[in-house]
Amino acid sequence: MLQVSKRIPQGQGLAAVLLKRASELLLDWDCRQKSRFQAQDSLGRSLGVFLPRGTVLRGGDVLVAEDGSLIRVTAAPQALLRISACPEHGSPFDLIRAAYHLGNRHVPIELRPDYLQIEPDHVLAEMLQAMHLRVAAVNAPFEPEAGAYGAGHAHSHEHGHAHSHAHPHPHPHP
Repeated sequence: MLQVSKRIPQGQGLAAVLLKRASELLLDWDCRQKSRFQAQDSLGRSLGVFLPRGTVLRGGDVLVAEDGSLIRVTAAPQALLRISACPEHGSPFDLIRAAYHLGNRHVPIELRPDYLQIEPDHVLAEMLQAMHLRVAAVNAPFEPEAGAYGAGHAHSHEHGHAHSHAHPHPHPHP
């Protein structure tokens, strides 16, 4: 079994030719949340993945095996519920309301401009339909938000400049 213990988020810094040669590791969301698991890559190699606890793999991440070979992580299609606004009776704001209610239930949710995706749950599907949203069963990759305080953000904040969201001069209260 080939041991894997290093992750390069989104393959940052790797040449395109190296990424093209990398084997593929197709994993669903449940597996990508685990820091220790066994899997088989597209070359048929048995892999033992041992990452730091709390590591979440995202589609596009690259793993480095003990022999130096690269393995590209791909988010596997899986059963999901796709939630969209009803064009006849709703508005895009309905998706914001749905995200709020799902977030209050700590449901992993993938946010897209025109739809949301969650793992199948018939109770949540009924709640969303009662809110006049369309809920469709789909088979697609799942990349839920990491959360404001979570590690492994789905989106990089490295823009080539440093900045802070802190307010250095608090506003005085009257």
